[in-house]
Formats: sequence, C-alpha cells, structure tokens
Amino acid sequence: MGLFSSLLGNAGVANPEELNHEYSKLLCENEVIEVGFKLLRDVFIFTNKRLILVDKQGITGKKIQYLSVAYKSISKFSIETSGHFDLEAELKIWISSETLPSVEKKFNRSVNIYDLQKVLAQHVLN
Repeated sequence: MGLFSSLLGNAGVANPEELNHEYSKLLCENEVIEVGFKLLRDVFIFTNKRLILVDKQGITGKKIQYLSVAYKSISKFSIETSGHFDLEAELKIWISSETLPSVEKKFNRSVNIYDLQKVLAQHVLN
C-alpha cells in the first residue's frame, strides 16, 4: 500500500537523517528539522522556525521550488482524519487572510495526523 499510496499523492513520514543530509543547506543558524513528510517527489519539513515546502518539478525533478512559510503567517489550519474506507488524512493551511487554503496535503495511514497537528499547533499558537 505504500507505493500505491505514494502514487496517489499521499505523504508518509520522512527519515530525519535523510532530511538533514539533503536539506541542511536551507536551514538558518539555530534552526533544526523537527519532522518531515515525503510525497512521491515532494517534501515538506517542519523546523523549529518555519514550514518548508519542497516542490520538485519537471520530468527529472531537477528544478526545485522551495517555499518557506513562517509560522506567524499561518492564520488557521485544519485536519481531516481518514475514515474506515479512506486511504488518507488531509491537512489544510491558510496563510494570512486568504479565503482558500494555501497548502493542501494528503497523508497515508503511516502518518499520525494528530501528531502532525500537534507540531503545527505548538508553533502557530505560540
């Protein structure tokens, strides 16, 4: 189900050592990766300072967009848990005063959506 879930665009928990090795060049001083999630090619990373969305583009994935979102700019967020027949849970994030969510991501069952929400809440609500 992992490959099938990845092909549908769902995210799973990423290996912290791999994230640190591959994305340490994006981090500023005293910034550490707390948790990350990986889609088939894309990654998003929660650090102690911001949310980093990594969007690999094109056929080869060599063109990469890095979107950095400060936690203080997140105005609201929601989670939707998976049901009995659903394969995924969903996270939506609104930035500033936007009416539609700026970020929408789906997660496979390997991700505890409550833990993800807890990390986000700790940063946004402080």
